[in-house]
Amino acid sequence: MTGPPPRPSDRPSGSPGRREGPRTTTQAPAHGEAQPLSPALDTTFKVGLVLKGLDGILEVAGGILLLFLSPQAIQHLVRALTAHELSEDPHDLIARYLLHTTAHLSHGTTLFGAIYLLSHGIAKIVLVALVLKDKLWAYPWLIGLLLVFIAYQLYRITAVHFSIGLTLLTVFDAFLVWLTWREYRSKRAQQRAMAAVAAPSPVGHRPAQPQRGRRTDG
Repeated sequence: MTGPPPRPSDRPSGSPGRREGPRTTTQAPAHGEAQPLSPALDTTFKVGLVLKGLDGILEVAGGILLLFLSPQAIQHLVRALTAHELSEDPHDLIARYLLHTTAHLSHGTTLFGAIYLLSHGIAKIVLVALVLKDKLWAYPWLIGLLLVFIAYQLYRITAVHFSIGLTLLTVFDAFLVWLTWREYRSKRAQQRAMAAVAAPSPVGHRPAQPQRGRRTDG
């Protein structure tokens, strides 16, 4: 004779109808979370940083020359460098611009130019080196420095004198700002994810253990 069907409360512990232990859920990526740069953009970002670093090296070299050369020596050097180009093309814009600029140099302007070039060049070199070493805190500083350059270049273009070269440099700096911001957001998200994975569980919290059924004699 078959007895009554077992009640739900009589199911042994660990049966398929009952789950034990913590549940694991897969979290979807947060809305607006930065994605890593594509290989092409990552390469472009690094090349842009290297170019900006080389630009800083040239500025430092120019600043050092301005510190140690007199205005007359600079004018003589520029005349020697542009003599061959002007002999072939007397209307060469770059050569004539250099001659016109150096003709109005003074000790005050050379000192200001030296300080300007040295400060900008050293700042570029240091920040570019730190970003290339993945120092996360250096990314916002590099973005801020580039934004200052962009603001000054836009002032020169709109209020002083329009220059195609300065315009192209401004576009390049703006593109580098965008790449730096994307890279910064991506690396910051990766660091947060790694910190969340490596964080220890709260003290005293243990997953629930399956209960063993009691044995009754008789």
